[in-house]
Amino acid sequence: MKREESASCEDDLRREDCVYTSCYCEENVWKLCDFIRTKRAESLDKTSVVFISNENRTVPLWKQKSGRKDQPVIWDYHVVLLQTGSHSDSLVYDLDSELSFPCSLRLYIDQALHSDRTIRPEYHRKLRVVPAHLYLDTLASDRSHMRNSDGSWKMPPPPYPPLSTAESQMNLDDFISMDPAVGGGSVFSLEGFVLSYSGNSASSSSSP
Repeated sequence: MKREESASCEDDLRREDCVYTSCYCEENVWKLCDFIRTKRAESLDKTSVVFISNENRTVPLWKQKSGRKDQPVIWDYHVVLLQTGSHSDSLVYDLDSELSFPCSLRLYIDQALHSDRTIRPEYHRKLRVVPAHLYLDTLASDRSHMRNSDGSWKMPPPPYPPLSTAESQMNLDDFISMDPAVGGGSVFSLEGFVLSYSGNSASSSSSP
């Protein structure tokens, strides 16, 4: 993928122009994918959705807007968009990050993901990489995961209707799951993801 192709979405898309609802990262990224499908369809095949989680649903990420100074935020899961090019040109779009939008994959790995080598095993990250076209066609969320036991919202929902398909009203857990036998796409350890998509290994020494 040439640099001018990988920059095509970047040229059109600014953070402030994106559809965004706090704590609904899976829907924010769905909207990003829909923008690319509508405005830059030729880039869709080189665009993926990345779910970051683990079996414990406790994953640290740095450089998040809700974080404090150099401390990570511990999410149950997080979702970003990955636009792949050559190893030096791949871009990450994270609407919850303090980093540039988009930023290079290598910068995101270094400053937002860091390494699993120096953190406790229960915090080790896994990543599910789903082709954007598959994500657009299959994600369904009735937002029930964002309701309290009394039915009230944990956080206000997006203003548009919930995403659904003919087959499902709610399959978000299949995407969050890091069981390779469940859901679509491919599941990687953090180290495997870094080697596959950046050509380097994650070597930062920070820990939560």
